Amino acid sequence: MSTAEQVRRPTVAIVVCAYTERRWDVLMDCLSAATVQAGPSDEVLLVVDHNDHLREAAAAAAPAGVRVVANTGAVGLSGGRNTGLSSTDKDVVVFLDDDAVPQTGWLDAQVLPYADPEVVGVGGVAAPKWLSPRPAWFPEEFLWVVGCTFRGIPPRPHDIRNPIGANMSFRREVLAHVGGFSEQLGRVGTLPVGCEETELSIKVTAAFPGRRIVHSPVSRVHHQVTRDRVRWSYFASRCWSEGLSKAAVTRLHGSGSALASERRYVSRVLPSGFALGVRDALHGDVWGLARSVVLVLGLLLTVLGYARGRASST
Repeated sequence: MSTAEQVRRPTVAIVVCAYTERRWDVLMDCLSAATVQAGPSDEVLLVVDHNDHLREAAAAAAPAGVRVVANTGAVGLSGGRNTGLSSTDKDVVVFLDDDAVPQTGWLDAQVLPYADPEVVGVGGVAAPKWLSPRPAWFPEEFLWVVGCTFRGIPPRPHDIRNPIGANMSFRREVLAHVGGFSEQLGRVGTLPVGCEETELSIKVTAAFPGRRIVHSPVSRVHHQVTRDRVRWSYFASRCWSEGLSKAAVTRLHGSGSALASERRYVSRVLPSGFALGVRDALHGDVWGLARSVVLVLGLLLTVLGYARGRASST
């Protein structure tokens, strides 16, 4: 193989999954930003989840070059992502949420790590774009609740178990080998469940020992956080559902891989966040102690959801 062939940039399919007209404006912004960054051999796919009206409207209004397809799998995000996977022959498949707008340089930073043949997946940063003020009680260690990168993830390139779903990519051949995303997991509409990217990543690294999934901190998107997602009721429901989802992954792959990252999160990130909230309170931030309490409540709800999910499987 020649040196030029060794350093050839992989071709890319950018897959955006959408299900509702309520995100129309940000969806168009997302597609526009993705299309601008796509190379001449790349493609942008919009997969519409069983919504003919949205599919027809998007086909008429999407930026030039965007291919709009219907989800041919199960209803939900996993089915949509699998449809995107089966609809392309590009080397790398990049998944982007329909309410996430990439910043300049996002795609190049997402693709660059694939120069290393050991890298099979890449995750980037999802920075929150608050459509209403972030509640003072909301701890940054729980930004995963709203689909964003939480405080505690090292701000440097490093190996990870799984990327965040709003901004991630995998080699297509690897995804095809493991059968894509489990359609028994993942978000359906507004139901606050997930962990499909966790389960997929565990399958990938098990099937390809020694291969790596890496975090690329300069691959950044701005992920919308709507008003309904900053309510306590959503926070509590999302924590509970995360526990249920983690229980489902544990049933499939055991607690060793399913909870590896969570052990570090609970033993290091949350204690640091709790101490920070107390410190803020001592320095005059009246909401600092509230954030520490919410850290404990969020953990408790997640653990209870996990216990409920484990009990239901016996």
